[in-house]
Amino acid sequence: MFPNEYDVIVVGAGHAGSEAASAAANLGSKTLLITMNLQNIAQMSCNPAMGGIAKGQIVREIDALGGYSGIVSDETAIQFKMLNKSKGPAMWSPRVQSDRMRFSETWRDMMEKTQNLDFYQEMVSGLLIENEKVVGVKTSLGIEIRSKSVVLTNGTFLNGIIHIGDKQFGGGRAGERSSTGITEDLLNYGFESGRMKTGTPPRVDGRSLDFSKMSEQPGDVQPEKFSYLKSTKTLTNQRLCYMSYTSETVHELLKEGFDKSPMFNGAIKSSGPRYCPSIEEKINRFADKDRHQLFVEPEGWNTVEYYINGFSTSLSEDIQFKALRQVAGFENVKFFRPGYAIEYDYFQPTQLKHTLETKLISGLYFAGQINGTTGYEEAASQGLMAGINAHLKVHEKDAFTLNRDEAYIGVLIDDLITKGTKEPYRMFTSRAEYRTLLRQDNADFRLTSKSYDIGLASKERLETMEQKEKESGAFINFFKNKSIGHEVLNPILEAKDSAPVKQMDKLYRPFSRPNITMDDMRKIKEVDDYITENNLDREVLEQTEIQIKYAGYIEKERANADKLNRLEGIRIPENFDYSKLKSLSYEALEKLRAVKPVTVSQASRISGVSPNDISVLLVYMGR
Repeated sequence: MFPNEYDVIVVGAGHAGSEAASAAANLGSKTLLITMNLQNIAQMSCNPAMGGIAKGQIVREIDALGGYSGIVSDETAIQFKMLNKSKGPAMWSPRVQSDRMRFSETWRDMMEKTQNLDFYQEMVSGLLIENEKVVGVKTSLGIEIRSKSVVLTNGTFLNGIIHIGDKQFGGGRAGERSSTGITEDLLNYGFESGRMKTGTPPRVDGRSLDFSKMSEQPGDVQPEKFSYLKSTKTLTNQRLCYMSYTSETVHELLKEGFDKSPMFNGAIKSSGPRYCPSIEEKINRFADKDRHQLFVEPEGWNTVEYYINGFSTSLSEDIQFKALRQVAGFENVKFFRPGYAIEYDYFQPTQLKHTLETKLISGLYFAGQINGTTGYEEAASQGLMAGINAHLKVHEKDAFTLNRDEAYIGVLIDDLITKGTKEPYRMFTSRAEYRTLLRQDNADFRLTSKSYDIGLASKERLETMEQKEKESGAFINFFKNKSIGHEVLNPILEAKDSAPVKQMDKLYRPFSRPNITMDDMRKIKEVDDYITENNLDREVLEQTEIQIKYAGYIEKERANADKLNRLEGIRIPENFDYSKLKSLSYEALEKLRAVKPVTVSQASRISGVSPNDISVLLVYMGR
């Protein structure tokens, strides 16, 4: 029925599992993806969208590394927006609304065309472990499947419980049963687990809504895309989203259900995502607000189903219905299904290495919500890295990790394994201290060569990146070397209330001014001729402008990163005995023993480890 042994088994086919299985298989590992329902591969369980603040940067990083999330998002997009465009480019974040059904279908189609990848539908109920090494999995039918490594990407399914008002029932998500057995196995091997909670809004029938009472939320006039590959499509037609608001009347109706709310009556004891609170939490936490935004988002091109973003709830279905009918445009709303909350098991991520391999069991990797994260993008990036590293370990190659100054993915994983989390972890630009370096526009420059070197990113990706790098570099040099007279420059500068120049100047200088754009520069014949003659595309123009305008900030941030990276080069021996360091604080001793940092830099980021403790460690290391 199965080969004697797989290289990699991936358990779970959500966003983490799909990226993990695809990466391992594309690298050449004999891979098996096991899921409880093959019809729901890469299911968008909550919002039918990819990207957003910091999350969009992660999707572009996944794409630059050779993952599939960006390609699938582009192929199934129904609306595109670049968020934060009014701010600096470090904050720009792409986001797409996707066709939910086509998204899952496209993912499955791409994976079925991936060599080395097998599929099996069943529940994994336990792990096969010998001599502190994983050697396979066992299923609910009692089948044992051998493997050299296992990646667990169980999402919200581990002992999942769904809450709607005072009703509770087992489930991993609406209409699907929960997964049992794996948590108990892991606890027996000494792992520390906890419970987390997330939720989702009701889905409604668009035919029952009055969109004339809502404000339209169109996509960008010139939509972009996620993937750096030229072959993926750009949107030419988009679907509208809409916005409405709750009111004090809606809030009062919702409060009628608070006594049966699992959020307030003790039925839910676990932490939910702080930055994506349920509507009842918003009303409770922000009592001074008399209304909250609701984004009404279509689920696809050809469906009437809509997602009510901002109305996540676990209140009873009758309260949800009664309150939503008081929202403008929802007076005659019909439900497809009510919103609900779900509690599930996760494992404290400080039990992992930077590769996402567990410290306790060799060859066992965790990725996604099992590590305490929330969001498709955070899950997908972990899955990609776990799949890559499972393959590399099986084939006895060096591990592949990313530093905090190389990728948001590096920030995400380092935060998880160094600090752990007590609530669902969500990525934000503010978590990255080097966000000027980690922009969405340059993920290919940062990561494609690294991925190509390990065999994942294709030759096409590398050549596309190198061509873009060559063209933007040459264009930057053009601005540095080309001089233009003041009689040409000053009308452009004065039109933007920018100080005129008194003599001929290099184009680089006026272009570096904050209020002067590429469109302004194109009014100069020599610039426009250069762009036309060299057939430069939007990405090259954008890259050139950013590199010129933000050169000082980028250089300063790179210098800061290089200083701190010196500590990354100071390795801490495996199983280092911290009790030798008599001057360490007791808290630092406890934390260092628990986390087992690999470098002094990682040790410095552990909560409770002070600069004085790091000085003690550096003295001992001869630094």
